Amino acid sequence: MSGSKLMRAITVSEFGAPSVLKLCSGVTVPQPGHRQVLIRVHACGVNPVETYIRAGTYPRKPTLPYTPGSDVAGVVETVGEGVTAVKVGDRVFTTSTVSGGYAEYAVVTDDCVYKLHSALDFTHGAAIGIPYFTAYRALVQKAHVKAGETVLIHGASGGVGVAACQLSCALGLRVLGTAGTPEGMKLVLKNGAHLTFNHREEGYTDKIMEATEGRGVDVIVEMLSNVNLSKDLQMLAYGGRVLIVGSRGPIEINPRDTMAKESSIIGVLLGVATPEEKKESAALFYAGMEAGWLRPVVGVQYPLEKAAQAHQDIIESPGAAGKMVLTM
Repeated sequence: MSGSKLMRAITVSEFGAPSVLKLCSGVTVPQPGHRQVLIRVHACGVNPVETYIRAGTYPRKPTLPYTPGSDVAGVVETVGEGVTAVKVGDRVFTTSTVSGGYAEYAVVTDDCVYKLHSALDFTHGAAIGIPYFTAYRALVQKAHVKAGETVLIHGASGGVGVAACQLSCALGLRVLGTAGTPEGMKLVLKNGAHLTFNHREEGYTDKIMEATEGRGVDVIVEMLSNVNLSKDLQMLAYGGRVLIVGSRGPIEINPRDTMAKESSIIGVLLGVATPEEKKESAALFYAGMEAGWLRPVVGVQYPLEKAAQAHQDIIESPGAAGKMVLTM
């Protein structure tokens, strides 16, 4: 029985700087309950939101101590009572965990675990969860995009950005993407953007407006609203929508910018998606794995013991280049 087994896991006992992420080696392997699955974790994605939670600045605070991480990929070790979606030995990925993903084993509810196609390895699997499901929620479930519309992905070289580029292409949108480095811009083009812009360059928003012949864009997927939202509202076409995927603080906007264009600012939070909505996303993504358009870009990989370094780098890096992943 794995009940007596011990594992390595990252534990957070107080909110604070990345240094509060401590590696513990004598943690008991958790056991799955009713409709839960135990996964032997091979890789776990690192998401910016995990740094906000760890710092104690996010509205939702877990009970201390806790293990961070939601996007794991690995192999089903055991299943609890009532689980039918997956079986022991299946290769899987997740969008959420019960016990935390920065660990060698993780317990997950059966409605948050999905089969990983054989074309993808575990680091790819760890890069799907939050990024791809957030991109689908933003574009399809909230913005209700239509083929032929123009989308601007503001911060397109990170995990959500790459996912949004690939999904937008598959949905028949005209895709404009921004990145902060030349490498990031190349990555964005490689993943389906038709045009790319450097958001560190003076006047880049004018270039975006020129690319739309002054009409503006129909949809903006925004990763850093506290910096870009005011500019975003000025770049929208009539009836345009800005999807707020990320923000690191407040920003002042002029509400009049929304009036003339009857535009919308829409918040996006994957955590409130219903099981039906997640099932819908998963169905499209499995088809995307089969068809070959869903191909996560894995960025820097860190061993589990370097989780604190990963948290520092994801916030301080000059420009994202794919999905940051911890490997076990």
